[in-house]
Amino acid sequence: MIPRYSREEMASIWRPENIYRKWLDVELVACEALANMGKIPMKSFNTIMERAGFDVARIEEIEKTTKHDVIAFLTSVAEKVGEDSRFIHMGLTSSDVLDTSLALLLREAAELLIKDVERVMVILRDKAFTYKDTLMIGRSHGIHAEPITFGLKMALWYQEMERNHERLVRANETISYGKIAGAVGTFSFVEPMVEEYVCGRLGLKPAPVSTQIVQRDRHAEFFTTLAIIASSIEKFATEIRHLQRSEVREAEEFFSPGQKGSSAMPHKRNPVLSENLTGLARLMRSYAVASLEDVALWHERDISHSSVERVIGPDATILLDFMLNRFAGMIENLTIYPERMMANLNMTKGLVFSQMVLLKLIEKGITRENAYAIVQRNAMESWREGLEFKQLLRNDDDVMLFLKPEDLDETFKVENFLKHVNYIFIRVFGGDNEDASVGSFAASLDDLSRL
Repeated sequence: MIPRYSREEMASIWRPENIYRKWLDVELVACEALANMGKIPMKSFNTIMERAGFDVARIEEIEKTTKHDVIAFLTSVAEKVGEDSRFIHMGLTSSDVLDTSLALLLREAAELLIKDVERVMVILRDKAFTYKDTLMIGRSHGIHAEPITFGLKMALWYQEMERNHERLVRANETISYGKIAGAVGTFSFVEPMVEEYVCGRLGLKPAPVSTQIVQRDRHAEFFTTLAIIASSIEKFATEIRHLQRSEVREAEEFFSPGQKGSSAMPHKRNPVLSENLTGLARLMRSYAVASLEDVALWHERDISHSSVERVIGPDATILLDFMLNRFAGMIENLTIYPERMMANLNMTKGLVFSQMVLLKLIEKGITRENAYAIVQRNAMESWREGLEFKQLLRNDDDVMLFLKPEDLDETFKVENFLKHVNYIFIRVFGGDNEDASVGSFAASLDDLSRL
């Protein structure tokens, strides 16, 4: 069962309550480490653990005076803990808390995005097998090329999302680093073992070396990965937009009862979801650029990255969550027109078989240059006059001098283009490809070994 999308789940990660909760988690685990080392009296530590909390409204009120969010947060916590709050944040700098908690927030968001990608992959795999043998014309430069299947197109998209899944898992690992190393990363007032303890308890790794902050190339990799995934979605959405054009109409976004396409033209059925995704991908790439700008900071740290991350952290993860789920729903409900695909394939009156004829003539002994000229001459006449390509070839003495009628018939079989579809599916889906024959796969390998 494919899980349903809940926008609330991702948005809740970035609510102040959750952000401050992560800050408090970091502070309390640091206190725990210090208590275990004897730096905090156990009685005081127990009081801290019992009373520690915060009030969002109070933090906001205090910050109006302090103009410093972490100090406002610590003041709110101190009001709840009392005198023993003096042991909280001992030897730490604000970025110890902010960067370690940011890793927790991004990881939480990444785990949701990974599930989103997996949902998309399930849907694409289903479409690939459903339409594995559904013929359509392949296009290059927007012009008819040779036949493919709609299932192959879905398999291509599936594998791209599989790569995106791998990228996102790697990016999640890359940002899962914290630091509790003090003002410039030298552990001047906090022992390295505190960092080891805090990161271990929170499921993070300690940054091997840091300044006041965890270095922002890690975050740039994360946000760039999100932008790559968004760009893949844009690529797929652009294809749907092309396939939905009135002149093509091979696939179409689901048009629900009561839906309207235009305030002026009642007949319109527009690819609005695909267009929406295309626009959002542009926004996602801007977040990647912003994260790359954050890499170069002054000396051991300046604050120019902070304002950027307060925007792109929630915005980029919420946006990609929305995009992935919108795309999943769009593909799941996509309307496919196999008859239209076949009609478009036949539109050029057999021209898609031109390479087959070229290779058959070469096989019969004509040089490639002469064979190309003969086939192109007939192809151009077919374009100009709208005549059947096969009949023009039959009427061409230069062709029939080398080819028998049955040779020509053999070159005009569409299955010639699709004999390795099973092989491709096995390479993409592996053992999950229940429709592919082992014999076909072995034959394909034999063909490759002779190349």
